[in-house]
Amino acid sequence: MLQGVIGTALGLVKESIKTINQETFSNTIKLVNGISALVLIMLPGNKTVLEGIQGWELRPTYRAPRMPPWMEEGVSSFNELIHEHVTHSEFEFDSDDEYGEEYESAPSSPSSQVSQLSSISQQEIRLSRGSSLGCFFQGITNPFICMFFWGPSSDQTSASKEIDGKQRSESSFSLEDDSSGNPTSMFTIDSRQLATMKEFVMHRTTDSRRRGIIEDLLFLGELSIEKAFDVIYEVLYHIVSPLEALQLLVKKFRFKEPAPSLEIKTSMLGKLDPSPTWLKPRSDQPLNTDARTCEDIITDLGYPYEAIRVTTEDGYILLLERIPRPDAQKVLYLQHGMFDSSLGWVANGVVGSQAFAAYDQGCDVFLGNFRGLASKEHVDKGISNERYWHYTADEHGTRDIPAMIDKIHEMKMSELASLEVIPDKKSLKTEPYEVCAVAHSLGGAALLMYVVTRRLAGRPHHLSRLTLFSPAGFHEDAPAFCHFLSNFLPTMGPILRPLVPGVYIPTRFLRMLVNKLARDFQNYPGLGGLAQRIFSYCVGGDSSNWVGAFGISHYNMYDMPGVSYLFSEHVAQWIRSGNFLMFDFGSEFNNMEVYGTPFPFDVGKHYDAIDIPVDVVAGTKDRLIPPSMVRRHYKTLKDAGVEASYEEFEYAHLDFTFAHREESLLYVMSRLMLVTSKKDK
Repeated sequence: MLQGVIGTALGLVKESIKTINQETFSNTIKLVNGISALVLIMLPGNKTVLEGIQGWELRPTYRAPRMPPWMEEGVSSFNELIHEHVTHSEFEFDSDDEYGEEYESAPSSPSSQVSQLSSISQQEIRLSRGSSLGCFFQGITNPFICMFFWGPSSDQTSASKEIDGKQRSESSFSLEDDSSGNPTSMFTIDSRQLATMKEFVMHRTTDSRRRGIIEDLLFLGELSIEKAFDVIYEVLYHIVSPLEALQLLVKKFRFKEPAPSLEIKTSMLGKLDPSPTWLKPRSDQPLNTDARTCEDIITDLGYPYEAIRVTTEDGYILLLERIPRPDAQKVLYLQHGMFDSSLGWVANGVVGSQAFAAYDQGCDVFLGNFRGLASKEHVDKGISNERYWHYTADEHGTRDIPAMIDKIHEMKMSELASLEVIPDKKSLKTEPYEVCAVAHSLGGAALLMYVVTRRLAGRPHHLSRLTLFSPAGFHEDAPAFCHFLSNFLPTMGPILRPLVPGVYIPTRFLRMLVNKLARDFQNYPGLGGLAQRIFSYCVGGDSSNWVGAFGISHYNMYDMPGVSYLFSEHVAQWIRSGNFLMFDFGSEFNNMEVYGTPFPFDVGKHYDAIDIPVDVVAGTKDRLIPPSMVRRHYKTLKDAGVEASYEEFEYAHLDFTFAHREESLLYVMSRLMLVTSKKDK
């Protein structure tokens, strides 16, 4: 009787405290979001909008923070959360999936009707995490541990729907009879899936169920309250029941309970696991972050994938990724820019990425990755930070690109010969394939450097055409903030270089916070809009969706693109000199040892060595590398006698890869057609 009274009283107090905690937290976040929106309105600028990841504008107006479903409609009891997990069916739809709230399909590329069917058929269902409830009880002892090991965020909803009074899965594939009595197959796709197609086209960087730091703090607060009241209840229970407490104490010291068996009877799995054999389970993402890789996105959309490890001359291990067509004689090589990776070329999904569009047109697609990851992949496993991050932009153009292009050449020659597409490769005097290289920003500068140095060295570069989006190299018209850094970095170099050899986030914990912070920016439009405006100021007012790009999954707790301090000094040299130079080592003696001249090698002055067509593309809204600097590349190429073309799009700097823009896709496809027509002639 007394125990029941205590339990009821503690339950009421606990629910009151949790309600107060929730409301306080919610109102605090609303205040922060509102103040951020107010500051954003007062900041100078023509626009006060943030282009969100789903294509709509995030205006600095009030929007209530997202709450888990067990807190919606005034329900604050944590038991609702547990009940929600327990009453789920044995299967859940993958919350790590990029393309939907529940079961949602991605549209196919316009050039591939097969892609749509493969995308739908590739939808994945995984086993409901049976350990979630056990994880909760572990979390009673340590709330942070529970938050770490919990699977998807608590705002999950059931993937089934009431149809004709019964629960039927939204992903069901059924056979129905047509008017002639013949069975016809059909997919059950509701309006939510159709709406998601539009969202997928627009671009989604993170799944909507992923938690940010703010939601995690609220979740941790709920767990802490639960833990505290569990302890209080146990203490009071033993106080009012001293005999039972004494019996438990004696039993604990006299008898040792056997450890619970972890053996799983496989005979039971057959009854509990009626999932189809084509379903592929997905691994959980720790701390509810987004750690999808380029491989995850490609394979989830039904495309083939191949990973090739390439070792450079100086021992760096690079990841060359591929959407393979071994028999194709058209090859597209895609190279990313600074603080980016190959994932940027596929993050827009089937209908918004150059990689998938080229594959659907019959190309063998390769995606290059520069050195400079937090994982520090190198043949020397124990390489120090100082050694790993000791490189400039020269190494990208003279070590990284050559290693990947030579690997592509080796693979294509071998595959085409083995498939009898070509005769014996030893008897060929020219390559039986054509490579069109497409690059963005830093990738463009590296490719120009690669072709020039290869030609001057008398070695083949194996490329047929270059298409460069906002190529780096000339930076006279860089934003004011970049000019400030160009003078600050060399001055502070002797001090900062030993302390900060690489510009990256060094620990998993901090990278996890960055990943979650990106989610918060997308959840709260005022805060996200303020961050967008600050990023835009730093790059001269460029209107790219910097907050959305910040949420791409290659910024995850396991790895993150970075650059070396020496590379930053190299870019500073480009800005100060106004020329496209290789790295200046600071003295005539050092430059003589490396280049054979007292001054660094000027790449722009040797554009006459380029023997293939070059297309340069500028963005009229690009403030980081403005059109004037891209036109300088074009003019220098034309003056050197290179077959060059110039094009402008109404793009900001990141729009060439991050935003879904049909113009850039069509432009790349037209360049590929030019390569083919030239070969046919």
